Amino acid sequence: MLKEVKKRRAYEDIVTQIRDLIEKGRLKPGEQLPNEKELTETFKVSRSTVREAMLSLETMNLVSRRQGDGTYVMGSGDEVLSPLFHEKDDVIDVLTLRKIIEPQIAALASKNATARQIDALSRIISEQENDVAEGRNPIKSDCDFHYALACMSNNRVLQRLMVALVRPLKKVREEYLQTEERKLKSIEGHRKIFAAVRKGSATAAQNAMLRHLEGIEKCILEKDKGGGR
Repeated sequence: MLKEVKKRRAYEDIVTQIRDLIEKGRLKPGEQLPNEKELTETFKVSRSTVREAMLSLETMNLVSRRQGDGTYVMGSGDEVLSPLFHEKDDVIDVLTLRKIIEPQIAALASKNATARQIDALSRIISEQENDVAEGRNPIKSDCDFHYALACMSNNRVLQRLMVALVRPLKKVREEYLQTEERKLKSIEGHRKIFAAVRKGSATAAQNAMLRHLEGIEKCILEKDKGGGR
């Protein structure tokens, strides 16, 4: 299930692995995670890195650390939010929800982001650029960018909502990230959002996110009409 971490952002990779296992149901609510010593051996990292990952997961309300007992899975938020989302949901409906929520997330991120989070967001964009340059589909790095912004918002409810949105958002990304042109447009949009967040401009970040999502919506609508292929 869990595997050694090899990337520089070790604690974030641990968070991603555990979050994915929770979302896929392989780690279930109430299940106890391995202890700190076992996790350091599994991931081949220091105890401080494991602690940082557990703190991040706890902030997202994905795990609960019990003094003297251990760390337990709380769930991904799907228990409450999953009735809202279905496999057959229309892509445009999901995009409409994104246009309501994500511009505000970007605005909050611009106000609350730490220097460390800004650096991490920059690295995610670099990973997305590398994915495209090396011919890989950048769905994961694209998702990481939007989820990182939710974490930067300092709003736990928005973080959990973004976790619950992973599945329907994956459908949108599969629809959108089909051509080289669209992949490059996605990166360009992320760069503009990043620039506004780094500058600390809530209005610019909000507008950049909205324009980014409107561009995705336009491409999806054109595809449905037989264009943009």
